[in-house]
Amino acid sequence: MVKNDKVILNIDGYSSAGDGVAHHEGRAVFVKRALRGERVNALILKANSSAVHAKVDALLEPSPERIASDCPYYPRCGGCATRHMTYAEELRYKHERVSDALKRLGGVEFTLPEVVAAPSVDAYRNKAIFEVSVRGGVATVGFYREHSHDIVAIERCAIQSDAANTVAAVFREWVRVGNAPNNCVHGLFVRDGDGGVQVALVTTHKKLINIQNFVDMLRDALAVPLSVATITQKTPSNVALSGDLRMVFGSEILEDTLCGLRFRLSPRSFYQVNRTQAARIYAEAIGLAALDHGDIALDLYCGAGTIALTLAKLAPETVRIIGAEIVADAVENARENAKLNNITNVEFMLGDVADAAASLAAQGVSPTVVIVDPPRKGLAAGVIATIAAMAPERVVYVSCDPATLARDVKVFVASGYAVKTARAFDMFPRCAHVETVLLLSKLKSSKSIEVKIDLGEVDLTKSESKATYDEIKAYVLKQAGLKVSQLYITQVKRKHGIIERENYYTDEGKAKVPQVPEDKEKAIEDTLRYFQMI
Repeated sequence: MVKNDKVILNIDGYSSAGDGVAHHEGRAVFVKRALRGERVNALILKANSSAVHAKVDALLEPSPERIASDCPYYPRCGGCATRHMTYAEELRYKHERVSDALKRLGGVEFTLPEVVAAPSVDAYRNKAIFEVSVRGGVATVGFYREHSHDIVAIERCAIQSDAANTVAAVFREWVRVGNAPNNCVHGLFVRDGDGGVQVALVTTHKKLINIQNFVDMLRDALAVPLSVATITQKTPSNVALSGDLRMVFGSEILEDTLCGLRFRLSPRSFYQVNRTQAARIYAEAIGLAALDHGDIALDLYCGAGTIALTLAKLAPETVRIIGAEIVADAVENARENAKLNNITNVEFMLGDVADAAASLAAQGVSPTVVIVDPPRKGLAAGVIATIAAMAPERVVYVSCDPATLARDVKVFVASGYAVKTARAFDMFPRCAHVETVLLLSKLKSSKSIEVKIDLGEVDLTKSESKATYDEIKAYVLKQAGLKVSQLYITQVKRKHGIIERENYYTDEGKAKVPQVPEDKEKAIEDTLRYFQMI
């Protein structure tokens, strides 16, 4: 196959970007916007030793999942990737993407449940960063064309909020009537929450002319509390919000509600863009963390503290939670958010996540659970090794990229962890991205409690054999809502003379064996009575 060849292909799957994948003459062919099950006449666009790329020249047998896009800018705009397929097919594609990544890249054989669908596929984003060009009194506001830096002008983006689209329209009008200089602004940031709307103009100009007119126009268009800032860069940067931030109007801080908590956010603080799905993801992560009295939880890449504070809200007060984040504004917000919500059993560290984790390990902090929610590139070098050295019982990984998740999972597995469960969530409908929450459990910890048994000295009574430890744990959880360990069950059994075993701590007696709490002791006793063991 060479460029401009035409070949008939049967599409049998999807790429990570949502393009159709076919196989021809022993090679994989990636076909733009082809759907699984379709038969197409494809035009080869590029063929080299690593890959073959093509587009549909003629659709011979269309899929029943193919639909006409409802967006006039699709597919010219590079923001969305799946507006040509039904939402049901989009969920199947995302399920396949996560499953394949875990299997092929992570080496994990795992049956993934259905992807958790979003309640709405449009107007779900609470944050927008528009690309901007200003020339001759005309503002072009939109997003980059795929694989280019050409801005596709957009009047209204379907997945952005009404507030974001309104701010973009006001900006275009402000440029038109205000005679703004060429290239005065190259980025427009908008975040909205139940506390108002936050706007920042990304510029290379230290002082924008007529900026107060822009503020006045926004106040007229938005009947909500408003803040406006400029972010000045020496030269345009790929890091959209880098530079000196200067407030023009209102407060730098925007408040919003998530998971029943109030959060204060500065423009540079990370905050999930889909509030409804974020709440579901956090609920999943917190459930998998399964914190109990006296546990320590470490939240890496904690941002403004959303996961850590939600975790603290639901966990027992005796749990200690530590968050680490490199963005200073986010850490300041996180500390303010803890005070705002009267949460006292959480603390936040400023610094590189790898350094923070290593510092905690050097202090002898031994977390029961580590939660990570890294950027798309995955965990930084050294972080996995540091986490593994801490030997937490569980690692909860929140990921926005299946490939880097699978890559990191493979390292965790080699470090003595096993994947126990995973679930994908559609955080970004109509886009190729998908969020995953995955639980890793330690197979063998050097700091675990072990029961040493001499079978020759054990009198295994009939009463003891009536229920297994797992059956006792399950019954206690169902009836009392408590999670109990095998150690606690053993202690209660010994108290009632069912078994006589000695418990040894493997770390040469440096740590005291924990004793069963009173509430759990009673629940275990009730369960033993239920199974007629006492």
